[in-house]
Amino acid sequence: MEESTTYTEQIKALSKISKAIVSDLYLEDILRLVVTVTAETMGSNICSLMLIDEKRKGLVIRATQSISEEYNKKPPLKIGEGIAGRVAGDNKPLIIRDVTKEKEYKHKDIAKREGLCSLLCVPLAVKGKVIGVLNCYTSKPHDFSETEINVLTSIANQAAVAIENAELMVKGRVIQEELEIRKRVERAKGILMRQEGLTEEQAYLRLRKYSMDNRKTMREVAEAIILAEEIKR
Repeated sequence: MEESTTYTEQIKALSKISKAIVSDLYLEDILRLVVTVTAETMGSNICSLMLIDEKRKGLVIRATQSISEEYNKKPPLKIGEGIAGRVAGDNKPLIIRDVTKEKEYKHKDIAKREGLCSLLCVPLAVKGKVIGVLNCYTSKPHDFSETEINVLTSIANQAAVAIENAELMVKGRVIQEELEIRKRVERAKGILMRQEGLTEEQAYLRLRKYSMDNRKTMREVAEAIILAEEIKR
């Protein structure tokens, strides 16, 4: 009966996270939901989601339900460093029976103060590329079952998809913005070419010079020229 109840709760957790991923929640809210629901379902003392930060060249904590400032402000881990770094590097789940006795674990002092013992760490991967890890700690020694590993892996996969979708949306908006700027610049060049008999290159150089001299973006300069043309009409 207990195993059945646990399995039901795990399915509910996966369903809840799936619904959040396809909702209009912001990414940060989705990640917070992931760690909160995971901690509740797995009976975890602390659950944290770490992502690879290309600028800082390491794994940084992006979401956790922990209220411990000391844990939340842990410095980034390099890929291959510590448990999380090793999981990110190998793209394989890893179980540590007691982090306070594990040589590779980097912050034993914090673990002892926060009462952390066993750890299950799984990678967040999209199309084979690791983008982060999901950590699940218990306060007492715990042998994570195959079912628990599978559930946490499923959650990590869903979180990875949500992160990828968010990044694709941002990239899509950037590309759209660049296209809009290009259209306006092209139109403004055409106006200058007609009005002042300039070549395409001369018109572009005129736009760029005005932009630099007046500390305006190319879009702002182009829109001003287009607006002036429309007023004349």
